[in-house]
Order: sequence, then C-alpha cells, then structure tokens
Amino acid sequence: MKKNISLEQARFLALHAQGLTDASAFGLGKPGVLRAVEHLGYVQIDTISVVERAHHHVLWTRVPDYRPAWLDELQTKDTKIFEYWSHAASYLPFRDFRYCLPRMRACASGKKHWFARDKRAMRMVLDRVRAEGPLAARDFEAPAGVKSGPWFDWKPAKTALEQLFIEGTLMVRGRKGFQKIYDLAERVLPAGVDTTVPTPKEMARFLITSVLRAHGLALEPEMRYLRKGAQATVRAVLKELVHSGEVAEISVAQRDGLGFHVLPHVLEAALASFERAPQTRLRTFHVMSPFDNSVIQRRRVQNIFGFDYQIECYVPAPKRKYGYFCLPLLADGQFIGRLDCKAERKERNLRVYTISLEPGIRRFDVSEPAFQQAITRFAAFNGCSTLLFPPKFVR
Repeated sequence: MKKNISLEQARFLALHAQGLTDASAFGLGKPGVLRAVEHLGYVQIDTISVVERAHHHVLWTRVPDYRPAWLDELQTKDTKIFEYWSHAASYLPFRDFRYCLPRMRACASGKKHWFARDKRAMRMVLDRVRAEGPLAARDFEAPAGVKSGPWFDWKPAKTALEQLFIEGTLMVRGRKGFQKIYDLAERVLPAGVDTTVPTPKEMARFLITSVLRAHGLALEPEMRYLRKGAQATVRAVLKELVHSGEVAEISVAQRDGLGFHVLPHVLEAALASFERAPQTRLRTFHVMSPFDNSVIQRRRVQNIFGFDYQIECYVPAPKRKYGYFCLPLLADGQFIGRLDCKAERKERNLRVYTISLEPGIRRFDVSEPAFQQAITRFAAFNGCSTLLFPPKFVR
C-alpha cells in the first residue's frame, strides 16, 4: 500500500538523507569525511574559486571540523577515494569503483568523451608515465605553434592524458595545487578493490539504491540522471525492487502526479527523526554550494522545495538576477534565498553583495543568531576574518 506523507515531511526526508538536518550526521574528522563521500556517492569537483571550491564546501557543510587536507589524504595516502566522472568530475569512494568500469570500457572502445582519440599522443604520454612515474600535464611541452590554455584549447598531451584517464588506463594519483597528477591505474588501485564489471541490471540497481540512499526520495528519471541509455533497464529493475518490497512508492501532499520512490528503512528513520526535530524557523542555517548534491538536479529542487535555482556564473552579466556566484541559503528545512558574495583572500574579507529572499519570506533579521553564526563560520572557512556588507543588501 502506497504511503502518503506531507510536503514538510518530504522536504525533511530529502535533507535528512543528505546529512543536512544534523550538525554532524557523518561524524567528525577524516572518518566523517569518508563516511560523507561514501553516503553521498560522489562529491563534485569544481574549478571556480570565488569562495572555497565546491568539493570542500560540500563536505564542510556536513562535517563541522572539515579540513581540506583530509580529502587529499583520503585520495593519496589512504586510497579510499578516487577521481572520475559521475555526472561531472567528482571524488568517488573506491568501494564503488566497479560501477565506473562500464563508462571506462565504452570510452576505450571508441565512445567519444570530449575529443577525438589521438593515438600517437596517447602512446607518447603513456610511455612516459610508465617509465617516469606520476606526471602532470605541465610536464609535457606543447608542440611549436600550438597554443594551450585552461579550458578546451588544451595541448595534445593534456588531451591524451584526459582520454587515457576517462578510459581507465590512467588514474589521478593526487593533485598539486589544482593540477592533476596522473599515474598508471594499476599503480593507483588499492589491493582488493573489486574490478568486476557490473551487468546492466547490477548497474541499474546501484543507480536506484544510491540515489534513494543519498536523497531520501526520488523520481525514476532522477535515478538515471545524465545516464544515457539506462532508461529501460532502470525502469525494469525499479519495478522488480518495488515488487520485492526493497523499494516503496510514496505520494507527497501538494505534489500530485509525481511518482516518488523511497527505501523503506530510510523513510522510517527520517520520519522518526522528523518527530523529534526542532521546528523553529532559522534554528539551523546553511550557506550552500551551488554544486551541492542537494541542489545539483535543479528540477528536483523545484519539485520538492519550490526553489527555482540556477547558478548565474554561466549567464551573461546583463541577464543575471542574483549575482555571479549566488549560494543557496537553507534555513530549517526551507530554501529561503540566495547569497551573492566573494572571498577576498588577500585582504581576508568576505564581501557580501546581496541576499535575495524567496517570495513569501517577508521577514529576515540579519541579527538572528543562526544567520550570524552561519555567515561568520562561512567566512572563517574561506580564510576571512572580516565581513563586509553594503548599506542595503537584503532584498
């Protein structure tokens, strides 16, 4: 029998599964960071550094004493996480390594990722890595007359390194600054890691259960987000899991016609916690990353929270409504607005440009202790000791 839950319960379920309703849902220290990565399934890597980069921001939001060095150690020393492509470049737990193999095999068999395969360049960089050990793109000279740059005007060696990486021949051993250090996969893979290629049904089960574990409730298309060709298998396996009782269907008040699914034990735990949760507005407050796992699927956020969110750094300046790098603001289970700010690291200032509130949020007191604590903590996370506000910044 399909269970009915309120919209408020659905929102709490989504945030509870993301580790956002408890100050330390995953614990503290480096073990807490690993638990967070394993539970979320991936943490997106991003290059934008207006404020602290997305991968650090996402983990800091969930692990109160987070230190960026721990993420590096989990990759380079403990070999518990690795870099690869999820829906985007991400840190992934080695526990799930085998589920990257289908993409690796497809790319090695000729499926295009970004560029056409340059076999000559690939042989050259592979031979050097094999002979010399871990290398970065900067260790290779660009041919005379070839201009290289930070985005997609890469020199041939960088393109070859990335192609060998996406095929699984090379892996990222770590980073120096923000540059990838590539090495042979067999020299990076930890002993005992499962390298059996999953069947299509195993892959579909992994996608379904991973999304429901990390997000609490989900629509079927969200379970195959940016996974081309997975629709039929995911639908068939989801039907089997519902029939066996491993997955349940639920309906959400005020969201008629949306067929959400849950893992029964995740729903039970969230609803029990919901009954104990404080309901006072602004008692909890999060300054979120635009690439946070909880908001990365924009349609999902709108379906559940009514929050029509878009990052605007890719929008031409004259068309921006909220600012270049507007950060979602989450207050006690509700996305209440966006914060546009910049970390001026040299001066140790966090400069706030605007706070744009959602319709219906009529009152917002910047002296509210939860906000003051959150923004001060966020400034410190960005290496800033001073908060700079314009005379009128809430709108």
